Amino acid sequence: MKNLYEGYCEGTSTKLVREEFGDIKVYTHNVKSLLNKATGFIAAYDFTLNPYRGCQYGCSYCYAAAFSPDPNMRQDWGKWVIIKENAAEILEKELDKWREKNPHQPPTIYMSSVTDPYQPIESKYQLTRRLLEVMLDYRPTLVIQTRSPIITRDIEILQRFQRLRINMSIPTGSELVRKDFEPRSPSIKSRLNAIAKIKQNIHPLKGFLPKISITITPLLPTFPDNEVAFIDKLKIADRVVIQDFHPSHNRSLVASTREEVQNIKQKYAWWYDKQQLSYMRFKEILMTRLPGVEIKEGKDGFGYD
Repeated sequence: MKNLYEGYCEGTSTKLVREEFGDIKVYTHNVKSLLNKATGFIAAYDFTLNPYRGCQYGCSYCYAAAFSPDPNMRQDWGKWVIIKENAAEILEKELDKWREKNPHQPPTIYMSSVTDPYQPIESKYQLTRRLLEVMLDYRPTLVIQTRSPIITRDIEILQRFQRLRINMSIPTGSELVRKDFEPRSPSIKSRLNAIAKIKQNIHPLKGFLPKISITITPLLPTFPDNEVAFIDKLKIADRVVIQDFHPSHNRSLVASTREEVQNIKQKYAWWYDKQQLSYMRFKEILMTRLPGVEIKEGKDGFGYD
């Protein structure tokens, strides 16, 4: 039976609002499974792991809105979150099953594909933290995709993973652009500071240094006056990934860029009227100014290695 979420349905709701977190409706749900077979851009992994459904950041371009429970919630992307309350218990059971079948092959896990594991509500519920504690015993290859400085809270756990890559999403080097495309997200400076803090607070004799990627995905405009200073700050990473917008499709189950972003793009005609040229020019500057950093595009950049 399809779940009916309070505030997004007519008649009796099967899922009630647990609390209001700012202007976000928070729901809870017990799941039967947590690990999903990885496909598409991240097909090289065994599983994707999403602690939450929905994302408070609600970025205008986010393809994950396509996987909302119903059309009304899709339109309200960024205004609701579903907490997978029993996620830690389910994860332990699933990893036990994996170990039984693959005793000498730890799993590869991408966290997360359709949410941010460190969105603001994580500071209260600490679900991602509990999942990390479970995973430690199974020694996975783990990639964490986030745009949140909250990740620094878990440095003492992160440094215990021998095979960890942290992908910090920073699609633009201009704060004005960020505020247009993703106004609910953390500042560019706070994201770069988070990566610096992780690198500075893990001593190689006391823990394992994670690999660090900056994912400029999708590549948004950066004002020319900000380009050089922004790109020079990316030297903190060992990899930079660039990718254009996801293609748009009519099929609802295909991940695509949200229509909402089209209006915002019109404001940046100086970039998007020559989008391919803008992309290639930015890529060239990256390669020129970051000779010691691996520059990858699209799917090739999302692997662990």
